[in-house]
Amino acid sequence: MGVSAFSCPKEKKSEEGIGYMEVFVGLMNKIDSGIWGLPMLVLLCGTHIFMTFRTGFIQRKTLTGIRLSVTKDPDSPGDVSQFQALATALASTIGTGNIIGVGTAIYLGGPGAVLWCWLTGVFGIATKYAESLIAVKYRVQTADGRMMGGAMYALERGLKWKKFGKVMAVLFALFAMLASFGIGCGTQINAIAEVLETNLPISLPRIAIGIIFGIITAIIIIGGIESIAVVCEKLVPLMALFYVVGCIVILCANYDFLLPALKAIFVLAFKPGAVTGGLVGGGIRLALRRGTRPVLE
Repeated sequence: MGVSAFSCPKEKKSEEGIGYMEVFVGLMNKIDSGIWGLPMLVLLCGTHIFMTFRTGFIQRKTLTGIRLSVTKDPDSPGDVSQFQALATALASTIGTGNIIGVGTAIYLGGPGAVLWCWLTGVFGIATKYAESLIAVKYRVQTADGRMMGGAMYALERGLKWKKFGKVMAVLFALFAMLASFGIGCGTQINAIAEVLETNLPISLPRIAIGIIFGIITAIIIIGGIESIAVVCEKLVPLMALFYVVGCIVILCANYDFLLPALKAIFVLAFKPGAVTGGLVGGGIRLALRRGTRPVLE
């Protein structure tokens, strides 16, 4: 009697905690479904297509853009070189978006999601170009000669309604900061911790791995954009080379499956399909939803 009397409050609190967590997770899932619902996907994909036509199919100048990105221009304004700017932009692209994100898309949307990854990637070039152009147009130069820019400055200085632009700029900066703890930091450090935990001969606590990489990241970020650009300039080419070579090796090792895989991609992108365990979503909507998301991230 006495034991149950003391244990009941603890069990009740534990059950309440689990209940609150379930409510929170359910709320987050509803918000996620709403944000990444059909209207948002139509808006994003529609923007890609609109920007493609508005820029006169800027994708045809991709090779020219690559050439300009790796060409040195000592007279160009800015704190970093063209290649450093390219490397810094690619640093946040090679990784979560095209490795973990695409794998998750295939896991949840089936092989058909790959087609929508390709399409949004090609049409998304125009949106990315417009985003970069606006960032350069509305950037500002400080008194000491440093350049400052980004979506916050574009919203504040580019919108006709200045007060509304300032509010949107503050909200964007706030939400970007909050998002950085999830897709910006949490996913990457968790993946690093899992790899090190699995492959290292010695066991390191995950909290220790997080602290070590947190300190390294802080040292780089505190150094400013020049420090970030220098590090990215060294690491990103190695990352890209390793990624491309790894893809080629995997494709060569599994060449027998290339044609069946391509067939599955094109067939299941437009027809309901199923994969073991119910992992493949049926129909265009789920394939499109899971296929566009990793590219946009």
